[in-house]
Amino acid sequence: MHIVRKPAWHLPENRATPEKFYRRRSVLLAAAGIGALLTGGTVASLRLTPDHPADEVDPTAHLYPVPASPRFGAPGALTAERHATTYNNFYEFGHDKKIWHKAQKLPIRPWTIRVGGLVEQPFEIGIDDLLDRMPLEERVYRHRCVEGWSMIVPWSGFPLRSLVDLCRPSGSARYLVMHSLADPATMRGLHDFQHAWPYTEALAIDEATHELAFMATGLYGKPIPKQNGAPLRLVVPWKYGFKGIKSVVALEFSEHRPRTFWQTLQADEYGFWANVNPAVDHRRWSQATEKPLGSEQRIPTLIYNGYGEQVAGLYAHRQGEKLFF
Repeated sequence: MHIVRKPAWHLPENRATPEKFYRRRSVLLAAAGIGALLTGGTVASLRLTPDHPADEVDPTAHLYPVPASPRFGAPGALTAERHATTYNNFYEFGHDKKIWHKAQKLPIRPWTIRVGGLVEQPFEIGIDDLLDRMPLEERVYRHRCVEGWSMIVPWSGFPLRSLVDLCRPSGSARYLVMHSLADPATMRGLHDFQHAWPYTEALAIDEATHELAFMATGLYGKPIPKQNGAPLRLVVPWKYGFKGIKSVVALEFSEHRPRTFWQTLQADEYGFWANVNPAVDHRRWSQATEKPLGSEQRIPTLIYNGYGEQVAGLYAHRQGEKLFF
């Protein structure tokens, strides 16, 4: 008898918003030309405000929606798009959660990603050329912020492992280090000199090549909005959201573990690994529960954000380290 074991994060299909409904809604709104009339803060309305004219079109828009991966879907009911795209952290634009309108200043073209460090040959590649080389798909993932809120959203993009393969790192590379755009002309938050700009994050190579690690270029079947990290961001769903670096412009392969943005700012509160664990509190608040965006009810947080079955093995030989903060 064949027994099918579903992963810990899986919920019954009838609990998830069917893909056809949210896609149908996007198509109908686009056809009717009424996206700008919505008051809920959808991506369509963000792009059609007076400050951001309708001709500001992402040149990759024709690529979406991309095929949905049957292996990475339905961990629960999807978060409404208006919540996921209007409640954001993007410290380069300030500390206000409602920074989506400020983030529209983010220039997304031209956009070049620099690759260096321990690789066969350093190189640069434009985001559009990169997308032409990558196997695009959609994955529905949980997202857990260290602040205690969460969401479930459909990311579009490609496995980080595919990008690592393109970079051709040497065998001595142990870490993949990523840097965000730092443009003081458009990012007023960079004038806060207490922070160690640019925003820097990193993964161990075995984390970066794990099947769950993902580079997002789209959201809800469209190009990723600027406030969510356009045009390229990291998604590692078993870690707290601050590991998911936004607007990536540089990758560096290193033998040495770097100090990341939050480690540099508050090393006693934010460690390198930052794996989700409800039993390990932040120094200033509990991590036992979370509040999904759009909900008034708190729910229990899951170890590794529900992905423990897939990723716990990454840390079997690292038990002596501070894995959760």
